[in-house]
Formats: sequence, structure tokens, C-alpha cells
Amino acid sequence: MPKLRKSARDALDPSLRDGMTIAVGGFGLSGIPRDLIEAVRDSGVRDLTVVSNNMGVDGKGLGLLLENNQVAKVISSYVGENKLFAQQYLAGELEVEFCPQGTLAERLRAGGAGIAGFYTRTGVGTQVAEGKPHQEFDGQTYVLERGIVADLSLVHAHTADQEGNLRYRYTARNFNPLAATAGRVCVAQAEVILDGFLHPDDVMTPGVYVNHVVKAGDAPKDIEQRTVRPRPATVGQEV
Repeated sequence: MPKLRKSARDALDPSLRDGMTIAVGGFGLSGIPRDLIEAVRDSGVRDLTVVSNNMGVDGKGLGLLLENNQVAKVISSYVGENKLFAQQYLAGELEVEFCPQGTLAERLRAGGAGIAGFYTRTGVGTQVAEGKPHQEFDGQTYVLERGIVADLSLVHAHTADQEGNLRYRYTARNFNPLAATAGRVCVAQAEVILDGFLHPDDVMTPGVYVNHVVKAGDAPKDIEQRTVRPRPATVGQEV
């Protein structure tokens, strides 16, 4: 398997450097490339720009990089669950570029598709649009947003094959396909690695976008907030 690497460190070491931009898949703690994030932390690289929907939670996910003072800038749509993220931002220790969630997704998709920028109505008239070019189309004002191309992208997939084709599972799909295509180099961790090939109908990220694949560890998957609906009562059964 030409793209399979022995460990996250083996896959990442040739690409990591201070000051680089890293796009990371996941949504909170769902679908995050946990092993790859930990390998970045252990490498000690600094002054990183991280592009991600959010920065995990304190002590988990991308929060590990914040704790280790490795991040200089974050391009993100959400702060909420990470207290350290908020503290560093409010203290002026961390540069944050807030981006509406849908716009962030489209900026990553555009970067991966070779599109330099696009116009959107989202954010017009707010701080998000300050300093950005505006243009009127059909009587409506739009703001120009730039596509994002990262030096490195880190993603988590459920299944990968020997050519790096990826399949995601349920909501862990989230930002992973977008981050994967936006990186000049993409490293994917996968829970299952096939000896053969994924069926073409199951491929969600084509292997042409993926440079390296590593087997994901068996650590438990963390959940930010466990919320469940009450179990419905059945006939003759008390709740």
C-alpha cells in the first residue's frame, strides 16, 4: 500500500514546519483526526494557523495545540466549548478570524476546487465583511470571500483503501471532505484500512487528494455533550 504509513508521526514529519497553515476536519469532537492532532502537538511546531470549524474542547482535540501554545491564528466559526480558546483570544494572545460556518465550508471547498474567491450575501453589513470587496448583483450586495488553501490538511475517515480513497461515517463526515481537498498535502487517519479498493459508489474523497494514510488508534471517541430524547413508553409499560 504505497500511501500507508506506519504512524501519524511518520506521515506528518516530512510536512510539518513552524508557521504553516493546517486545515483540520471535524465538528467539535465528532470526526476529529485525534491521532494526527496529537502527533502535531508532539512535534513541537509553533506559530500555526489552524483552519477548523472550532477548536475542540479544553484538553481534547485541537484544544491540545492551544494548551501547548502552538497556535498563532485560528480561522473558525465557533468558540463556545473551549474556555482556553476564549481566554487566549480575549487576552490578545491568539489572532482569530471569525467566519460564518457555511462560508467557512465554502471557502475550504473553493480552495480545493481551485477557485480563488466567491461572492456571498452572508455577513454583509457586519464586522465579517469589513475591509472586503463588495459587489452588487441583481440589486443585492455581496461580499467577496477568498478560497482557503492550506499547507496541510488532517482528516479522519471511517474507511480507506490502498489508494487513499476515503469513506466517512454518519455525522463524522462533517468538515472532513472539505478539509481534505483544501490541503496541498493531505494526511488521513482511518478506522478501517482495506486490502482491496472501496466500491466507487462509496468513495467520498477520491484518493487523488490524499497523500498519506495511517491506521487510527482504538481510543474511545469523546462526546462533547451527551443529549438523548426520553425513551418512549410502550403499551403496558411504565416510564
